[in-house]
Amino acid sequence: MSFNKLGLSAPLLKAIKEQGYTEPTPIQKQAIPVILKRKDILAGAQTGTGKTAGFTLPLLELLSRAKPTKTKHTLRALILTPTRELAAQVGESVELYGKYLPFKSAVIFGGVKINPQITKLRKGVDIIIATPGRLLDHISQKTLSLKNIDFFILDEADRMLDMGFINDIKKVLALLPKQKQTLLFSATYSDEIKKLSDRLLNSPALIEVARRNTASETVKQAVYHVDKTRKRELLSHLISEGKWKQVLVFIRTKHGANRLTGQLEKDGIAAVAIHGNKSQNARTKALADFKKGKERVLVATDIAARGIDIDQLPHVVNYELPNVSEDYIHRIGRTGRAGNEGEAISLVCVDEHEYLVDIEKLIKKDIPKVWLKGFKPDPSIKAEPIKQGGGRGNSRNRPRSRSARNSSKPIGNN
Repeated sequence: MSFNKLGLSAPLLKAIKEQGYTEPTPIQKQAIPVILKRKDILAGAQTGTGKTAGFTLPLLELLSRAKPTKTKHTLRALILTPTRELAAQVGESVELYGKYLPFKSAVIFGGVKINPQITKLRKGVDIIIATPGRLLDHISQKTLSLKNIDFFILDEADRMLDMGFINDIKKVLALLPKQKQTLLFSATYSDEIKKLSDRLLNSPALIEVARRNTASETVKQAVYHVDKTRKRELLSHLISEGKWKQVLVFIRTKHGANRLTGQLEKDGIAAVAIHGNKSQNARTKALADFKKGKERVLVATDIAARGIDIDQLPHVVNYELPNVSEDYIHRIGRTGRAGNEGEAISLVCVDEHEYLVDIEKLIKKDIPKVWLKGFKPDPSIKAEPIKQGGGRGNSRNRPRSRSARNSSKPIGNN
C-alpha cells in the first residue's frame, strides 16, 4: 500500500515524498483511515513504529478539510506529551508534514523562558504540542485557551502516568470541550490507562500494531558479563575496537551520566551527557551535536532519552540495566528503527543478574551472553544491593516491573 491510498491530500503527499517515505508503516495503515473518519482511537504502539506520523498526518488532513474559522489562526488541536524531547520531536513532525499547508504550530515546554512562547501564541497558532506543566502555566496566565479544541492527542500516555502527570492531565481535560476527537497512544494497557480511556474516549477504535513487551526483530541483542568496576573500560574497548561512530548509552543517574562522560572524554572518545539537570538549551545542543556526528557518544538517563528519534542509530548500550523491565524495551527501541538493523548491548555485573532475569521473562526470550577475553568477571565478587534512587535495593524491597504493578495487557486484547 502507498500513502496515495490513505486519503491524504496533495500537499501532504508532497511533503511525505520529500522525506523519502513511500509506504506507510502498520500503525499508519491502520490509524490514518480511522482517524480520518473522525473516530476516537485507543492505540497500542511502541517507539519506533511510526506512530508520530500516524497521528500528525491525519490531523493536518482534517484541519485542512475543516471550514475556516473567523480568526485566521485559531487553536484547534492539542498534542500532549510527557517530555520536552518528545514534544520537540512531534513539533518537528508537524512542521515537516505541514510545510505546504497554511497552519501554524507551537511547541511549549518548561526549562526555557516563557516570554518567547507567549509572543508566538499571541500571533495565533492552530496546533500546540505541549508538556502538561508548561501548558497549565500558560492557561493560568491566560495566554492560551482550550475552548476551541477539536482534536486532542495524548501521546505515550503510559509514560505520562508513570511520571506522575495524572492530576495535570485531569486539569487539562476539565478545560477541553466535550465535543472533540481524541486519540490516545500507549505502549501498555494498565488499569490506570483503562480508567483514563474510559473517561476520555467515545466508542474508540482499538488499534495494536505490535505486541506489548516484544523487542524489535531488527535489533540484535547481547549481554556482556563484566565486573562493575570494569564497565567503563569495556565500553571504551567496544567503541574503539568496533570503530563505532554513533552510540547511545543508557545509565540510571544524572551524576553517573556526568561521570561516565568525563571518563570517556579522557579515553579520547567524544561524549556528551543529557539528563534532567541540564538546561533545555544544553539538551537540545547535545542532541543536535550527536545527530550531526560531532559527538560520538550520547550518555542519557531514561527520562531525558524520551523523544530521541534517529532513524539510523546503529548502537545502543545499557551501561546499567533499568530497574523497571519495560524500560529495556523502550531503550533498545531507539535503534533498529524505520526498518534499519541495530545492535543493543547490555553490560551486566553480578549485582544486576535479577534485573536481567526480569527482562528476559518480560520479552520471553534469553538474550545471548558474551564473556569477552580480558573482561571476564571475577567469580569471587558477590552481588550487592543496588542503592535505592539509582535502581534496586535488596530483593525484598525491589521495584516490581511496571507490568506486574499495573497488570499491563496488550491493547486490543482486553
